[in-house]
Amino acid sequence: MGVRNYLVEGHSGTGKTSVCSELQRRGHHAVHGDRVLAYVGDPQTGEPSDVPAHEHHIWDMESVRVLVADTTDAVTFSCGGARNSSAFLHLSDGVFVVEVDLGTLTRRLDARPDDEWAAAKPVEHERIVRWHQTKQGAPQHGTPIDATAPLAHVVDDILRHVEAMTC
Repeated sequence: MGVRNYLVEGHSGTGKTSVCSELQRRGHHAVHGDRVLAYVGDPQTGEPSDVPAHEHHIWDMESVRVLVADTTDAVTFSCGGARNSSAFLHLSDGVFVVEVDLGTLTRRLDARPDDEWAAAKPVEHERIVRWHQTKQGAPQHGTPIDATAPLAHVVDDILRHVEAMTC
């Protein structure tokens, strides 16, 4: 990962993937955790599971540890949502929780291509909205980031926070 490591978390549909891509575009070391580290497993034990639901979307702990131990980059951002994030929050120098209002979330979820949902679109959509309303599954002590703003502003806000944390 980096000398300093930051987690960009949030519920599904809040913009974590877009933030990661924008950080990469700007030349920052950013890892799409949902693509590189994720698998379906039990959030408590880490055992692989065949339950294809968001509550079983977790990150591989050994892979996270390996990334954190790599100090090649000055700063690394790990972006994505993991139901086991509480197991590795302590490895981060800071956590950013991207948040949106319910209307924005609903519009983003409705705009997702059906192939991203598999056959579970209505059930997963309902769960994501419920998690949004209850804040279930998102880190409770992260720095909130308003992800309803244009993407460039969202990333600027995160980078301002990182700069303030390193001063």
